[in-house]
Amino acid sequence: MTRTTNARIAGFTFLFYIAVGITSLLLSSRAASGGGIAAELAGIAQHATAVRVSVLIDLSCCFSALVLGVTLYAITREQDPDLAMLAMACRVGEGVIAAIGIPSTLGLIWLATATGADAPDPAAARALGAFLLRGNMALTATFFAVGSTLFSYLLLRGRMIPTPLAWLGVAASVLLVVALPLELAGFLRGPVVSFVWLPMLAFEVTLALWLLIKGVAMPVRS
Repeated sequence: MTRTTNARIAGFTFLFYIAVGITSLLLSSRAASGGGIAAELAGIAQHATAVRVSVLIDLSCCFSALVLGVTLYAITREQDPDLAMLAMACRVGEGVIAAIGIPSTLGLIWLATATGADAPDPAAARALGAFLLRGNMALTATFFAVGSTLFSYLLLRGRMIPTPLAWLGVAASVLLVVALPLELAGFLRGPVVSFVWLPMLAFEVTLALWLLIKGVAMPVRS
């Protein structure tokens, strides 16, 4: 495919990924809201259809990560093929790890809706529910952040997009590279976990529109 085609596909996929990702998060949060594991499982049972829809959405997010990895690699590989390959591997890892987490969501649906002889005793259900509800978002997002940092750096170095936009991408990505491992290890909690995503949201929406409308320039060699 041409650079223009890859840019258009990447721009559309950015917007699609953001839209379906937020939708899945809202569906999951609504279903699993409540105080305590038992209440969250009861919420999942009550909104089982919405959770199943979120599973399909999460699967589309996994493929979106793969598409972004390939298209952004095609755009940036002339600048530095090794860094572009590493960035693509991180985005592929993001998609694969996210896909591995889908069976956990299916397990929560089973745990919340099982009845009769198939249902585990309440103590076991709470223990298993606590394990499955931990999720792996911070781990998946760490691979995303590293890949985003590398791709943003290559776009900046090659002057393929406006310099301020590229710098925003580098800064937003590095912020996540620092914050997400701290969240994963349990050192970072609370509202700040959501706030660190705002610069990335601004960058990706702007970048997506730029790629759709303007495409990318040929890389400038040092």
